[in-house]
Amino acid sequence: MVKLTADLIWNSPHFFNAIKERELELRGNKIPVIENLGATEDQFDTIDLSDNEIVKLENFPLLNRLGTLIVNNNRITRINPNIGEFLPKLHTLVLTNNRLVNLVEIDPLASIPKLQYLSLLDNNITKKPNYRLYVIHKLKSLRVLDFIKVKAKERAEAAALFTSKEAEEEVKKVSQEVVQKVSDTTEDAEAPKVVAPTQEQILAIKAAIVNSQTIEEIARLEQALKFGQVPAGLVVPDPASGVNDGSGPMEVGNRKCGSFASNHGSCYSSSDAHSSYCLTSFTILQGFCYFL
Repeated sequence: MVKLTADLIWNSPHFFNAIKERELELRGNKIPVIENLGATEDQFDTIDLSDNEIVKLENFPLLNRLGTLIVNNNRITRINPNIGEFLPKLHTLVLTNNRLVNLVEIDPLASIPKLQYLSLLDNNITKKPNYRLYVIHKLKSLRVLDFIKVKAKERAEAAALFTSKEAEEEVKKVSQEVVQKVSDTTEDAEAPKVVAPTQEQILAIKAAIVNSQTIEEIARLEQALKFGQVPAGLVVPDPASGVNDGSGPMEVGNRKCGSFASNHGSCYSSSDAHSSYCLTSFTILQGFCYFL
């Protein structure tokens, strides 16, 4: 394991990402504890701590600038109850593939005043009864949960279900009882690690982006590509049978851009070596492009 020191922070890759935000990449260092982030001097819009060994989401200094925190593929079981005091402008939090189990464990996220985009995929908490409605109830500002837009109907259902504090406590109790039954029969098993997509799968995802017919499908595939996930239903073609039928991407310099992007004049590139494609934001889906 590697200690998160000031030297590690200063020597880690930092760049302007595809949506022109200043990003610090601390992924894949086997970091067990979040510490010394004061060394960033609050100079980053995005911090990527994915693929480490972090157990507790805590020890943040005051980071007024930080808007996106990516902490997928860790071992997080606990969140600082006052996390919102230190991350007042955080709007996007990715906690995919961690070890959150009980509904009550996400309660601290309610202290983050501007949280709008949250992913809890591949946590056992997502299997709990009324999981989605509970999260929507607790996080009033949430707009997208697990890459699915929060609908007005869901807000109404959540409000109706959790009409009182007693109803909320009952749902928490049921969640904890389910966890207790599982723990009585299963020893502390290691959570499976997400396997990174192969080069063939990455190329297949990029091809799927080019051929997508809707903005929603483009956004879903781009998110999967960024966070190292293999989208459901992805078909990897046989390389020997690949044929350019004219419906593929349009070349722009050393880029290839999907028709959606080229038709809207919004294909752009990033000079950073770490950004192999252009990722739109959740709310401004202007287009996409990528390098081959």
